[in-house]
Amino acid sequence: MKIQMKSIYKSFGSNNVLKNVNFSVQSGEICALLGENGAGKSTLMNILGGVLPANSGEVFIDDNQVFFSKPSDAIDAKIAFIHQELNLINDLNIYENMFINRELKTKNHLLDTNLMIKKTNEVFKRMNISLNPKQMVRTLDASYKQIVEIAKALMMDAKIIIMDEPTSSLTDSEIERVFDLMKSLKTQGVGMIFISHKLNEVMEICDTYSVLRDGILVNEGKVSSVSTKEIAKMMVGHEVRDHILTNDDEYGKEILKIENLSCENYYKNISLELHQGEILGVTGLLGDGRTELFQTIFGAFKKNYQGKIFVDGKNERILSTGQAVNLGIGYVPRNRKENGIVKDLNILDNGTLATISKMKKNLLIDSKRQISTFKDNIDKLHIKMEKYSDPINSLSGGNQQKVVLAKWLSTNPKILILDNPTQGVDVGAKEEIYDIILKLAKEGVAIVVLSSEANEIIRLCRKSYVLYHGKINGIVENETMSEHNIMHLATGGQL
Repeated sequence: MKIQMKSIYKSFGSNNVLKNVNFSVQSGEICALLGENGAGKSTLMNILGGVLPANSGEVFIDDNQVFFSKPSDAIDAKIAFIHQELNLINDLNIYENMFINRELKTKNHLLDTNLMIKKTNEVFKRMNISLNPKQMVRTLDASYKQIVEIAKALMMDAKIIIMDEPTSSLTDSEIERVFDLMKSLKTQGVGMIFISHKLNEVMEICDTYSVLRDGILVNEGKVSSVSTKEIAKMMVGHEVRDHILTNDDEYGKEILKIENLSCENYYKNISLELHQGEILGVTGLLGDGRTELFQTIFGAFKKNYQGKIFVDGKNERILSTGQAVNLGIGYVPRNRKENGIVKDLNILDNGTLATISKMKKNLLIDSKRQISTFKDNIDKLHIKMEKYSDPINSLSGGNQQKVVLAKWLSTNPKILILDNPTQGVDVGAKEEIYDIILKLAKEGVAIVVLSSEANEIIRLCRKSYVLYHGKINGIVENETMSEHNIMHLATGGQL
């Protein structure tokens, strides 16, 4: 099966999103669709998936022109679209999710549970995975949820699967699990369109690539013929820096200190210090406990902890996020879509949510003060947007992340904890966020970067703690700061 999209144009009002784009993919091929946020990738795939109509252009399957007016048309043509926000219902089990809206029934019009379980098992056998169809979806980790979505696509006999940022919220071991499945499907003749900002993953899993920039196809070819640096340049239109960015200024006074912090089953005997103007790294692998550790410091991890937390030299027992904010601590959480933004609020409300209680005027929100506060951060963070009242989802991933940053900068934090700060943003936005982090450090803000990306830690931090199974297994700094040493410590080794 071969899909060809020819001369695709799409505009929203006066905004031309796609301009004469050609794109193709075929069975047994994994094609990377690349570009910055806002380049037109999702729009192009929404056209192929029957979600949006093109203004003009043609779509062919095996040289026969097709017309998709709704998603079910694409599904009937054996094209499945797995969106970044997975369409699974946590309170149903796996087989119920597999057959939602197309349940199998007996002759008596009752649900044929046994047949649905049987067919689910047949797909899992084809995928060479071991899952119990009766297991509740909420008990699955992120990678298995992604795998269930892929299984749903195969249940519908999909020959081409569109995967939008499938690894953005997965750990390294979870990514490996999904990649193993993708390789298996490729040998079975399934074609995949892989949308990602992680260029190292593109080099590992994809055969071909197509790069969009500002709605125009700027390059395509075989992945084996290019480097990540070359692809990054195609995406942004200029060379992308990759040098070390660490702040070399002298640090100020100690602002945060923790002594023997422990929480059973999560982390144990953690001691570290953080100074004004420092960018401190904390890294590791799945289950290292870093997120739970710093959620505790922010008052968001509702488990009893032992040990001491000192802020500005004073021993504090932090039990709520409100208390942490009053102490000058801000926290940008991982997984922006689930924990960082409120989808039902507009850009302005999202960007001022942490300080909204201080903007009351006669029991109402002082909108002038709210806008003034947010406007300062728009300029400081270079947020690209149109109207304050636009929905937060109208922004690119990078700009959404900047709005989350703006929310916490409005609290004037002394300490800013950033959990995977560049997750799901493109290479250009990533560099902009790095510049923001460096600028904040120069202004004296003490910053903690929690990241699974060793290269991110190396570029931003002079020093990093490496956790393994909830304990500090080592510290890397100066000449020991390398990807090899970080991975060695993260997997239980010693330097």
